[in-house]
Amino acid sequence: MPLRWKTNLALFLLTVVTVFFAGAGWAGVAPTRPGLLGVIDILPSGWRFAVPLLAILLVHEFGHYFAARVHGVAASLPYFIPLPGVGLLGTMGAVISMPERIKSRNALLDIGAAGPLAGLAVAIPVLVIGLLQSRVEPVSGSGILEGQSLFYMGLKRLLLGPIPEGHDVFLSPTALAGWAGLLITMINLLPVGQLDGGHIAYALLGPVQNRVARVIHPLLLVIVAYNLARFLPGAIAAGTGDAIWQAIGNSSFWFAWFVLVLVLQRVGGTDHPPTDPGEISAPRRLVAIVSLVIFVLLFMPTPVSTY
Repeated sequence: MPLRWKTNLALFLLTVVTVFFAGAGWAGVAPTRPGLLGVIDILPSGWRFAVPLLAILLVHEFGHYFAARVHGVAASLPYFIPLPGVGLLGTMGAVISMPERIKSRNALLDIGAAGPLAGLAVAIPVLVIGLLQSRVEPVSGSGILEGQSLFYMGLKRLLLGPIPEGHDVFLSPTALAGWAGLLITMINLLPVGQLDGGHIAYALLGPVQNRVARVIHPLLLVIVAYNLARFLPGAIAAGTGDAIWQAIGNSSFWFAWFVLVLVLQRVGGTDHPPTDPGEISAPRRLVAIVSLVIFVLLFMPTPVSTY
């Protein structure tokens, strides 16, 4: 397909601005002048968050892009999605358009796995550097709690030792960017639909993956129910509308992804597009299994909560 780049570049530059603005917020810097001038003033202070996060996203997306080019699959440059003034990261990541069906299971595995594995290879050292810059302090007042996964908890224990009761790790902006890289990788590895994890699982299992995805998708609602059971009783006991809405907000992440996957299925079809007959190669089978194990290690039952 023709290499069109103007829209991609414009969206990327806008995403750079929104991610740097989010980074300035995480650095605790607020505008001192009204309007656009105030925003411009504080953008440089967001670099410790923005530069590593953008690096993770770029490596992830170009992992897909170059894998597609190697296999002769038509693919667009990444379309980055800026998210100004909303959310934690300043962006919803990026997407690549591949208008043609991927015919080979080997190619499907390579294209699906290249992005999350490449992005994770950047996210892990970013997180290590960021955690070493972070502080362990007593928890007091209100705040935002990042999601916990087996890998993330193990890495914190390895680098920072046991966390005393009543204390937590207060992440540096760089650590937050690394954690966001884990979150992005985990979401993309969800083995449903045409997410990266759906491609990987289909390359491994073939048409059986369509039945597996029909089980996994409703399980997202089970996780929503788990979070409601975790947060709602205390909110009801507190007896305030704000506490109840906070509990609902803490439980809403996977409901939003349940709905988003449902929309993607309505647009692109419930079943994964089929590949041509043929088996996946043995080394790629190992990569697929490792990728799905990584999903389990990175899975966060409650990706973001407030307290």
